[in-house]
Amino acid sequence: MFLALFFLGTWPAIITLLERRGRLPQHTYLDYTFTNLLAAVIIALTFGQIGDSSFEKPNFFTQLSQDNWPSVLFAMAGGVVLSLGNLSTQYAWAFVGLSVVQVIGSSITVVIGTTLNYFLDDKINKAEILFPGVACFLVAVCLASAVHSSNSADNKAKLSNWSNDNKTDTEAELSCLSKEAVQENVTKDVENGNGPVQKAKAGTATFLIELEKRRSIKVFGKNTLIGLTLTFFAGVCFSLFSPAFNLATNDQWHTLKEGVPKLVVYTAFFYFSLSCFVLALILNISFLYHPALGVPKSTFKAYLQDWNGRGWAFLAGLLCGFGNGLQFMGGQAAGYAAADAVQALPLVSTFWGVVLFGEYRKSSRKTYILLFSMLFMFIAAVGILMASSGHRK
Repeated sequence: MFLALFFLGTWPAIITLLERRGRLPQHTYLDYTFTNLLAAVIIALTFGQIGDSSFEKPNFFTQLSQDNWPSVLFAMAGGVVLSLGNLSTQYAWAFVGLSVVQVIGSSITVVIGTTLNYFLDDKINKAEILFPGVACFLVAVCLASAVHSSNSADNKAKLSNWSNDNKTDTEAELSCLSKEAVQENVTKDVENGNGPVQKAKAGTATFLIELEKRRSIKVFGKNTLIGLTLTFFAGVCFSLFSPAFNLATNDQWHTLKEGVPKLVVYTAFFYFSLSCFVLALILNISFLYHPALGVPKSTFKAYLQDWNGRGWAFLAGLLCGFGNGLQFMGGQAAGYAAADAVQALPLVSTFWGVVLFGEYRKSSRKTYILLFSMLFMFIAAVGILMASSGHRK
């Protein structure tokens, strides 16, 4: 669960990094999708082969030929909602910010998903501990919304206080950065990728403007409700994939024929990732030619030729795939409600957001108080949630 927490908190930072460098989200998500499926295949061919070919304790290859389609469909349904959720958050990160999106999405996941898993798991988790943890996540949703509102007000104030003289000077300065000047400057930084070192300090109005010029998803002038709507939609999707996977591996609704063994977690994860892959492939190829939210058009040929940042996108897919696999392994062992503790991944994402992207730099005292309150509530919530774990019989 701790490994899953680190992996699932890190891959969103990599995707955000590429978007801020200017790589099209359609290209990034297609790369991510391939290695995300690869992780599931690796898990199935290694851990999934633990066991034997008997009917009672089948391994991965044995289960592929068994009549377990009701459970397979539950697993694939979980993959569909996860794919929709991940796709939504990729755009929401640009509008709302990495930290707040992760907090709201994860909190909704816990409030809805953990409650469903508690009853699906025949209440193996300690209710007197579990539900206070759920309440902490609910409070964190409210705090996260307040953080976003306060930080947006801070950014508007920075831009409105930016005098016309400073604006003119900065625009002239930016226009002087010709291609020759960029090539001569060999010093690079993490976020700019192939660009020159960013002179503007994180959190300043100049920094915000230069970031807007560079990134692939333009957010200036857009209604922030777009990002929040995407975030809440993603949270609902995320809240459903874990209960669907729970049903796939434990058959609480008795949909399998008598004598047919339940899906092992590795087989279920393969089907789960396969449906996630197919839907993501269809949607992102469609978005190449019919992009959303003002993102530039592209083509499949342009995608194949775009190697700028492809290695990072592949890494993000592997981290997400192995993170989800580890989460489900933990859920099968200690209960899926307790395994939802990995939804404290915003603690990791916030760290990357502050260190890599300068989120909340030069913000108001109110924003900092709300931010630390949100993180404190998350730390309390994940501790309480993990303390509620039981042992599956």
